[in-house]
Amino acid sequence: MNFDLQDLSGTFSTFDIVISLSLSFVLSAIIGWVYRLTHKNVSYSQSYVQTLVMVGMVISLIMLVVGSNIARAFALVGALSVVRFRNAIKETRDVGFIFLVMAIGMTTGTRFYVLAIAATVAICLVLVLMSRFNWFKLDVQRQVVKVQVPPEPGYTAVVEDILVQFAKEFELVSTESVRAGALTELYYTAQLKSGKKPAELIAALSEVNAGQRVTVLTGYDQTDI
Repeated sequence: MNFDLQDLSGTFSTFDIVISLSLSFVLSAIIGWVYRLTHKNVSYSQSYVQTLVMVGMVISLIMLVVGSNIARAFALVGALSVVRFRNAIKETRDVGFIFLVMAIGMTTGTRFYVLAIAATVAICLVLVLMSRFNWFKLDVQRQVVKVQVPPEPGYTAVVEDILVQFAKEFELVSTESVRAGALTELYYTAQLKSGKKPAELIAALSEVNAGQRVTVLTGYDQTDI
């Protein structure tokens, strides 16, 4: 039996491998630092940033393997289609960073080195500027109001009457059955009127919800009873 082992590494040089992986690492790391610099919420994850760098390098490697071979490209799509990702992305911008490092990995892997560097510099500069000058901020402070009430429908109207007194505007986001149907949890977003305090809203809601739980979230500070 004749085994013919063919090494296809000759389709790209050692220099191609070194420069593609090194450049994808450096550019992905820069993107990771920009993500860390511009991140403002409490959900920062070191593991996520390290994954960004790894994804950039892996995509670069994949593009080196695929090259201009259509058959390999289709084989790769078939292989990756069986992968399922179950981790929830906490913020929309996190998805953008994933696509960014994937794009950089693709450009370095296909040896568009100048394009990869220029794109990283330009996009990271835009991200830093948006974070530094707080672009597109909407100066409206909204609260999250969660009220647990007995399942009778009349309680919803009573809760909303209280919200009319305290809020300029409010919106019912969801209604959920809790404690095996013994209670209904109403979930609102609301913009409190000038001079109205979350503690006052809690006190008013606690008087009409049969002593059940009331929660008001203001940004990341929670007032609870």
